[in-house]
Amino acid sequence: MSAYLDLIEQTRQTIGAKQEWSAINAEYAVRMQLQNRFKTGLEIAQYTADIMRRDMANYDADSSKYTQSLGCWHGFVAQQVMMSVKKHQQTTDRSYIYLSGWLVAALRSQFGPLPDQSMHEKTTVSDLIEEIYTFLKQADARELRHMFVELDEARANGGDADSIIQRIDNYETHVVPIIADIDAGFGNEEATYLLAKRMIEAGACAIQIENQVSDAKQCGHQAGKVTVPHEDFVSKINAVRYAFLELGIDNGIIVARTDSLGAGLTQKVPVSIQPGDLGSKYNEFLDTEVIEDVSELQDGDITIRAGGKLAKPKRLDNGLYAFKEDTGFDRVVLDCITSLEHGADLLWIETEKPNVEQIAAMVNAIREVRPEAKLVYNNSPSFNWTLKFREQVYTEWKAAGKDLSAYPDPEVNPMGLMDAAIDGSELSDAADAAVQTFQADAAREAGIFHHLIPLPTYHTAALSTDVLSEGYFGDLGMLAYVRDVQRQEIRKNLASVKHQDLAGSNVGDDHKEYFLGEKALLAGGAANTMNQF
Repeated sequence: MSAYLDLIEQTRQTIGAKQEWSAINAEYAVRMQLQNRFKTGLEIAQYTADIMRRDMANYDADSSKYTQSLGCWHGFVAQQVMMSVKKHQQTTDRSYIYLSGWLVAALRSQFGPLPDQSMHEKTTVSDLIEEIYTFLKQADARELRHMFVELDEARANGGDADSIIQRIDNYETHVVPIIADIDAGFGNEEATYLLAKRMIEAGACAIQIENQVSDAKQCGHQAGKVTVPHEDFVSKINAVRYAFLELGIDNGIIVARTDSLGAGLTQKVPVSIQPGDLGSKYNEFLDTEVIEDVSELQDGDITIRAGGKLAKPKRLDNGLYAFKEDTGFDRVVLDCITSLEHGADLLWIETEKPNVEQIAAMVNAIREVRPEAKLVYNNSPSFNWTLKFREQVYTEWKAAGKDLSAYPDPEVNPMGLMDAAIDGSELSDAADAAVQTFQADAAREAGIFHHLIPLPTYHTAALSTDVLSEGYFGDLGMLAYVRDVQRQEIRKNLASVKHQDLAGSNVGDDHKEYFLGEKALLAGGAANTMNQF
């Protein structure tokens, strides 16, 4: 028996028990139920957490089963991403949405465009989560509506209604996991808990938090990053976990990000209670000067005991403390092990370039202690992917003794390999091939479970708008839109070409007919210009 038909029968019985409900059509009610499968954000959080846990287990068994996402700054953008994924891949499996703090700051703050420094309103993040899921649910409603129309037509014309009902029974939702960026927690532990709670209530099953100073947070690909001692970061991991548990999402996912590879400063010197504890390990990385005689000290100097000796940490004029040079790798490893030991589920290592070998070296060191370690990785638009991969190929070929006389030496001309003249060359093709397989290679060799691009829709919106504006306000006029937008939408069968339908007009017409019957005033019909498509 069909689940769809069973539900209709159950609803018919419910309606039949109420004489006053005689005008209610059981099948219409069921259709509305199916078009609104998720009633609350917590339902979404639980459903998507289950998906992520399943995907993590599948990746552990087979590293080719990695997952991916794109960063989205509006519900419509997220909707179009998932509709496109479902259209081209025939499934949304292993496809997520990333909610980037950078995008929220740059595009959604009421203050206007802001840098990625946690200056935007805290609730903007949770509001966007709710908005994204509203649009994803609307995509479900639209697609199911088309199936219901097919079903009605099949019944009326003697078509194969059973096969359509089977498709309805097996419908795959556009609702997918969101990995949501909580930056450095937006304040103290209580502030982190309160915001995490609101994000989970909106539907987030995975929350990413970083070990920078909350009130001086910087974009991961900019200078001036300041990290906090492990005890401070662990307290915020705990805060997020408490939020998940309070709301009943026991398998919620915490992504612990470390910026230590590119951070040369720390906010404070932690207290060490006993030798070998986290505080002492952290302090070992500090840039210090051994004090042989206390008379060397100046008023206001801070000292610690390190390695059995009195040492003065290097303190900047702004009160921050410096780490020793070339300790980033070891700090990253300690950060990640500590995060996993205190309840994080996934790791995020912010790097300065996309290099599989570099990432793998850190992950392998972490896995010596925590074999289950796996990463969420930032395939950042802040990387010059073309240049960095051409440099990698150049370096590999140089080590192999290959003739490179046709190519500029990056040590002499740092931007030389970006020259358009290099396009289509053997080196360029090899670099592009490495870019193409980066996700699969990194998933296999460097423990990357999830690949994301945080700002792709920022760049695509800018590019497509530039192309349209150049032609429309230039010599092409209306042809710029017709040729480069509408005609392409039609031929690619994009839902957006029938924008009235995508915006919910036809779903609204259905509801009017449900509510008022033949007397309903409908937006559809012969006069609707959408019939041209």
